[in-house]
Amino acid sequence: MKKTHIVLIVVIAVVIGAMIGAISDSSTYADFAEAFDNPGSEFHVVGELAKDKETVYDPQTNPDMFVFHMKDANGEEKKVVLHKSKPQDFERSEQIVLIGEAGDDGAFHANEILMKCPSKYTDGEVKTKAEASI
Repeated sequence: MKKTHIVLIVVIAVVIGAMIGAISDSSTYADFAEAFDNPGSEFHVVGELAKDKETVYDPQTNPDMFVFHMKDANGEEKKVVLHKSKPQDFERSEQIVLIGEAGDDGAFHANEILMKCPSKYTDGEVKTKAEASI
């Protein structure tokens, strides 16, 4: 075999290995039921804050732990432990996307959180600061 053929085979093997690694590391969107049926796998869970339940964040005790409850798209409510500090304007969020996995303790353990906050734009008009704060 020529050296170029060997190099080409090695390059192809590396590309295939990188693709398999990227596919296995990617997570999928799910609800709480699917996440808890597959413990140890990472999922994106979409839902909204259960505003009737309390949130717990004590930065003096543990600044990297924020606990709250969330309802997923199917209405199932679970305790969520976010392993980061409490996001700014968290209570105002309209929709939450958690990235994490189901824990053995019955809670969903999230490493990342994405929030959709209320828009300051309504019906194509921009609200002024005074209107937005009302």
